This record gives sequence, C-alpha cells and structure tokens, in this order.
Amino acid sequence: MQNSGKKMKVLFLCTGNSCRSQMAEGWARHLWPGKIEAYSAGLKPHGLDPLAVEAMREAGLDISGQRSKAVEEVMELPFDLVVTVCSDADANCPVFPGKASVVHAGFDDPPRLARESKDGEDAMGHYRRVRDEIREFVLRIPELLKNKR
Repeated sequence: MQNSGKKMKVLFLCTGNSCRSQMAEGWARHLWPGKIEAYSAGLKPHGLDPLAVEAMREAGLDISGQRSKAVEEVMELPFDLVVTVCSDADANCPVFPGKASVVHAGFDDPPRLARESKDGEDAMGHYRRVRDEIREFVLRIPELLKNKR
C-alpha cells in the first residue's frame, strides 16, 4: 500500500452485484477502513441478496445499506485494483481508465448452490463458506496491491 495516506480504490465486480461482490465490499470496508475505499458493481445488477445480508450479519457486518449497481456507475473512478469474483465478470470485464490492475478471484455462487439445498440452514452453509473464503482473500489485498506496484 502507498505510504501517502491515500486510500486505494478497489472494485469488486460480479455479474449481478447481489452476493459475492457485495460481501467483498463489506469485508474490505470492515477490514481496511483507513486503507481501502471499496466499491462493488455488476455487469447486470439485480438487487442485494437477503441471504448474503444475513450471512454477513452473522459475521458482525451490516451490508444492508449497500445497493446493487451497474458497472457503468463506477467506470470513471480511478481504481487501483479491480477484482472479478465470478467467471462471467472475468470474461466480460470492461477496460477501466487509468492504472487499474485487474485480478480474478473466483468464488462459488451461493444462490446457485442454495437452489440444491434441502432447507434454509443447508442453504446458509453455502453463503457462510463463501463469505469466509472472501474474507480470507480480502485480507490479502494489501499484499496484492503492493506486488502490483
């Protein structure tokens, strides 16, 4: 991370901006409040997933105030890092202006996995696992940024 005190701008990009990218934004805001200015967006946003909100609440984070937004809303921001969190976003990631590095960190899709679940608790297990995997990735972001410089 830079020593100038300037927050690094990081975008988490997904297809729907409803679950994985929202969780990542929440974790980045929580884990790196003075170092990372976190955003999330989607190629085809379709609203905040209530089970993602619940999974994050269980971990002590409230992302209910975040909203699902289209990538076009943030295209002009000077990102330092763009993280694609699903294969669709990785394959269709737009070109961002400036010096943004793009990395792919694919995570399983909890809503898709939950469709096969036998009950709500089983479904939440997928959300919890992916939430925790995203947290571990977000903890490593300063190192990613340092290596990109």
